[in-house]
Amino acid sequence: MPAAHLIAFDADDTLWSTQPHFDQVEARLLEIIAHCGEPAHLTEQLNAVQRRNMQLFGYGAKSFMLSMIETAIQLTDGAVTGHDIQQIIDLGKDLLRYPIEPLPGVVEVLTELRRRGHRLLVLTKGDLLDQESKLARSGLGDLFDHVEIVSEKDEATYQRLLSRHAARPEYFVMIGNSLKSDIIPVARLGFRAVHVPYHANWIFERVEPEQLAGLDFHTVQDLREVLDYLL
Repeated sequence: MPAAHLIAFDADDTLWSTQPHFDQVEARLLEIIAHCGEPAHLTEQLNAVQRRNMQLFGYGAKSFMLSMIETAIQLTDGAVTGHDIQQIIDLGKDLLRYPIEPLPGVVEVLTELRRRGHRLLVLTKGDLLDQESKLARSGLGDLFDHVEIVSEKDEATYQRLLSRHAARPEYFVMIGNSLKSDIIPVARLGFRAVHVPYHANWIFERVEPEQLAGLDFHTVQDLREVLDYLL
């Protein structure tokens, strides 16, 4: 593989853990509004609110916090207390400042790829300030040549990014945990993608098996396997 390769990494749940923190906050929300119904019903309502709000608020902790507040208001018919709303806001703030620890193998892989002369790119979607903060807290920033924070990771976004970096299919690889955001759009464009599954998966990132039909991509169970693949 030529040394001028551009290798893009997803951030959340690829470089560091994110979804488990959101799952913990959601569990706490369900405790706060437990009197409003069974957990499955509460989760269904929260997901419905999130689905409606994503087009307005995008992704990330701030969007999730607003959706939690709206869900609490709806489920209580407006009777949610100021104390409960403050608890939800505090949970949202916790999502904006929790310590970021690179996942196993991340530093090793990034360091080795830089040693080999590859250009490294962080490609993540979400709130600009939140994602920049997480990258800074991770301590990984100096290992990357480029950082791209986008509102959506679809074919159009990748096409613009690949054109801007003058990337050719044989000289670009996208690595990430999300089949929907990191793998499918890239594979459809004819570029290479490497799927690194993570044990926690956001409901809105899940895909049906038929969506993968005919797509060519590689899967590794451990990020460190990427080094052998790139050889």
